[in-house]
Amino acid sequence: MIEYIKGELTELTPALATVEAAGVGYGLNISLTTYSAIQGKQDVKLYVFESIREDAHVLYGFVSKKEREMFELLITVSGVGPNTARMMLSSMSVSELCNAISRGDERLIKGIKGIGKMTAQRIIVDLRDKIVALGIADEIPAGGMVSTPVNNEVRDEAVSALTMLGFAPAPTQKVVMAILKEQPDLPVEQVVKLALKQIK
Repeated sequence: MIEYIKGELTELTPALATVEAAGVGYGLNISLTTYSAIQGKQDVKLYVFESIREDAHVLYGFVSKKEREMFELLITVSGVGPNTARMMLSSMSVSELCNAISRGDERLIKGIKGIGKMTAQRIIVDLRDKIVALGIADEIPAGGMVSTPVNNEVRDEAVSALTMLGFAPAPTQKVVMAILKEQPDLPVEQVVKLALKQIK
């Protein structure tokens, strides 16, 4: 089992980080929370979750143990797979998600793509007591948000990230362009977060 990978950050998109350690480049699926925290850094340490299936061996990377713990809790819920859990952690911070679950805010959880009413209810019922017991709601917001000065770069990265998360490129581009027209100085991760709320 891989606990964490520490090394040089050689490539980074809002959905994927490549970390080179001991001459091996590890591709790690990441959330926007992790992307925001490691953006602009040369050396990083990411906590790892391994998803081993018959057809694939996929690594997920997290900037903190708390984010990984939340991810591991989410995928224990019936109907929530690794990609849905990553989508949830990209739409909300760990503390926001914990607060929504502990308050039983079904509407907020249901607002995340891929989460229906039944799944939102299951998440609340299954995890409410567990997040209190683990104390993972005390998540410190990740810093290091860097705004990219060129809007085209922001647009392309945002569309690329959303496409990797499973959205069709054409409607995605339309939503991203609308967001950037209204708020041209937004960094990539904020554009993606807003787009996640608008694309259905």
